Amino acid sequence: MSVVYMKKAAKTPETETETARAVVHDMLAAIETGGEQTVRDYALKLDKWSGPIVQTAEEIERRTRHIPQQVKDDIEFAAAQVRRFAEAQRDSIQDFSLEISPGLQLGQKLVPINTAGCYVPTGRYAHIASAYMSIATAKAAGVRNVIACSAPYKGEGVHPYVLYAMQVAGADVIMCLGGVQAIASMSYGLFTGSKADVIVGPGNKFVAEAKRTLFGKVGIDVFAGPSEVAVLADEHADPLIVAADLVGQAEHGHESPAWLITSSRRVADEVSRIVPELIEKLPPTARDAASAAWRDYGEVVLCDTREEMVEISDTYACEHLEVHCTDLDWWHAHLTNYGSLFLGEETNVAFGDKVSGPNHILPTKFAARYSAGLSVHKFLKPLTWQRMTRSACEVIAPISARISRLEGMEAHARTSDVRMAKYAPGSNADLGAQVAS
Repeated sequence: MSVVYMKKAAKTPETETETARAVVHDMLAAIETGGEQTVRDYALKLDKWSGPIVQTAEEIERRTRHIPQQVKDDIEFAAAQVRRFAEAQRDSIQDFSLEISPGLQLGQKLVPINTAGCYVPTGRYAHIASAYMSIATAKAAGVRNVIACSAPYKGEGVHPYVLYAMQVAGADVIMCLGGVQAIASMSYGLFTGSKADVIVGPGNKFVAEAKRTLFGKVGIDVFAGPSEVAVLADEHADPLIVAADLVGQAEHGHESPAWLITSSRRVADEVSRIVPELIEKLPPTARDAASAAWRDYGEVVLCDTREEMVEISDTYACEHLEVHCTDLDWWHAHLTNYGSLFLGEETNVAFGDKVSGPNHILPTKFAARYSAGLSVHKFLKPLTWQRMTRSACEVIAPISARISRLEGMEAHARTSDVRMAKYAPGSNADLGAQVAS
């Protein structure tokens, strides 16, 4: 195997986590003790927000009434795409029951969680798409109570476009809160009286750390980190489009990795030349983020074969994986570790992030090795049930008793004994040798 790193990242996704961990620990402890007033204090200190936390219908109408119709139409179209895809996911799984042996009936019942907390980040950018990605998916799963949070935008409440997207997606409660205080409030049931069963949505390293710390008290979607993109490119790839797609994700933030894995030195050289040029032409906010991301986290990896490219890609387990190669079916069949796959030059991450339909809340930091992105499955509990007749019990009970006694669990075994005594008195069924000690 011959793999050459023409550009190697100076930092890793773990580089910046320790500071966040300490800050989040202290904030969560303070909020758990101080409750809503502590949250208000943090909102004022961190976001300069002293207005109402829970947004009323009147406030939502006031903040969204002047949104241009084209913006509303675009948000409604994109939200409908996400909802339709999520509904198709829901339809692909179903309740079932089967009689596995005479008189023994087993089954699965899909039950939605009661309350979902959906975090929609607003900081460097207003993440309109994150609103319908999380909220519409929860609603498609059948969640009755969806609480949505987003930080005040420039000190003036939730960004109107984000607010409209939350409303269109079906949020039941909308709160003007950001960061750790938003995650804590949804987890502890502050301001609403409803504790979230699951909290989902992207965010910065502090939001990600708050979700990680609270996991167990609440469910979460994924252990999230900065947004990632990898592009697999062969000699037929267009270097300009590849470079544009790398930069398109690097603008997410200073810590967002962008990786090119290619079998073509020409493509590697051209992309390496073009990326800085594209970054330089960005507006200041995006230029600042993308420049740092490419400098510290960007990589260009040159491989000899497509099999080597697959091996490297699966090791990185990237959040967003684009394939700019011929024979797309081959790549689809052989790639195994990714958050979401974008096959062909015509299909890019931004389309999936904003409009296409599949969810953009995806695993990062190698978690795609064992985890998938947000879906209706996250909001559904596949609860099992069983029911049996007395005749089926007479078959199952002796086996359960014998296995229990082999394990040394006499009390378990005796739950079978009493049933056999009642349902089959005088039976000579072998119930195993009683545990002596």
